[in-house]
Amino acid sequence: MNAFVFDAKLDSFEQEVINASKETPVLVDFWAEWCAPCKQIGPLLEKLALEFNGGFLLAKVDVDKEQQLAGYFQIKSIPTLMLLKDGKIVDGFSAALPEAQLREFLNHHQITAKPQLAETAADTPEPEAADPHQEVIRLRHAVAETPDDDTLKLELGLALTATQAYAEALALFDALPANLAMDDRVIKARARIDLAERVKDAPPVEVLVAAVAANPGDFEAHRLLGLQYLVQGRPEAGLAQLLELFRLNRDYQDGLPRKLLIEAFNTVDDEDLVRHYRRKMASLLN
Repeated sequence: MNAFVFDAKLDSFEQEVINASKETPVLVDFWAEWCAPCKQIGPLLEKLALEFNGGFLLAKVDVDKEQQLAGYFQIKSIPTLMLLKDGKIVDGFSAALPEAQLREFLNHHQITAKPQLAETAADTPEPEAADPHQEVIRLRHAVAETPDDDTLKLELGLALTATQAYAEALALFDALPANLAMDDRVIKARARIDLAERVKDAPPVEVLVAAVAANPGDFEAHRLLGLQYLVQGRPEAGLAQLLELFRLNRDYQDGLPRKLLIEAFNTVDDEDLVRHYRRKMASLLN
């Protein structure tokens, strides 16, 4: 597969396919390993996705592995292709079309190739984020060796928050001196813990994704899914879900979507991401 092709799964379908199609057309390919026509059209689709350089994304759904997704879309035969734009299915077909007809299909929907970017220096791989569980172990040892270092206790509380050990994290935060207790990271961590408390009895993400896919007007499912994503450390998915709720019905429960977005902004460490979604929210208000 290339950078513009990915396997679509139930738990990420809302974010990676439906929401992504609001920015870039997404062609969903329902296929299976045993399907001969699927093996004919699959390589052609991947070739075109690479050639179009992000003009569209190709989401592949293995109907044997993702039976619920296939059921939601009432897939009767494979290969079946569905084109999503602006969060909606706009066209589709069930056949292994030849390359010329695939190009005609894309052209009909004004899907064009993006220009190739000039070659740049090789990207430096980003360092892998530290595993929060390993961080907890490391910081416990560090605190034991230096029990008077409140900064280490703050960092341990943050790591415990990342592992969802909320009670212990709060106990550490409560014992911090005033200057550290007001640290922006502590404030954000407390806000995340508050969100987690609100959704502790909510259905699993997979159930909420299915509920939203089956009924985009299920505002409560949107709310819970957005909060669940934030609690799981998936800020972009969470903000996107809450923004979608705001777009669908900003007056839900006396303006709750706006309040939730503002609260969510206070839990996210990525300031660029927050600014991006603040602008999106502002554009919906105009």
